Amino acid sequence: MTAEAVRGTLSRERVLATAMTVADADGLAAVTMRRVASELGVEAMSLYHHVPSKEQLLDGLADALIVEIAAAAPERDPSADWRTSLRHRCLAAREVVVQHRWGPELIGSRTQVPISLVVHFEAVLATMVDGGLSYHLAHRGLHALGSMVLGYSQELFAVPQGDADPGAEVEAQMAAMADSFPHLTAMVASELHDNSEDPLGWCDSNAEFEFTLDLILDGLARHHDPHA
Repeated sequence: MTAEAVRGTLSRERVLATAMTVADADGLAAVTMRRVASELGVEAMSLYHHVPSKEQLLDGLADALIVEIAAAAPERDPSADWRTSLRHRCLAAREVVVQHRWGPELIGSRTQVPISLVVHFEAVLATMVDGGLSYHLAHRGLHALGSMVLGYSQELFAVPQGDADPGAEVEAQMAAMADSFPHLTAMVASELHDNSEDPLGWCDSNAEFEFTLDLILDGLARHHDPHA
């Protein structure tokens, strides 16, 4: 196919799909206009008809990721148990994000709120309201769940991206402050484990994600029905 023909088949969707492939293979830092264009077999200028800047490319990539997260969610069933439905939604989101480990970094860096995120939160809120939770309690639930509805939890300590052994980095940082912060140091020392157990960060294991998710859902249920 000639370069002209390739340019003629370009679309925003194809550009974003290629950007996602690059991010999956080599990380978010590799997603540049030049790299994406190279993967598509065109000049970088050809992309500007579809994504006018790198920031808009990243905005579009974030939007595409959230659309994928929303699409993975179980179909809404107003008659189903709200807690079970919400748990399944969060775990489905996590399955997607574990496949795109750059997702938390990208979502956290965006200044524009994509409409896909609004749609996703509308569905999360509807799940709680369908279960009889008041808007007041559902609002608190959204705050408590935070990024868990997008499949990840916030890290307690920042870790440099691309570190081969982020646990060791955190351990070194905390050891240097052991005298001033003995409890934090002891906690980190007790919790460090094989980094392969943590798909989205040194302390974001699947077990910890589900533990926190269940705590939040159980707490919301108790506030919804104190006699449950």
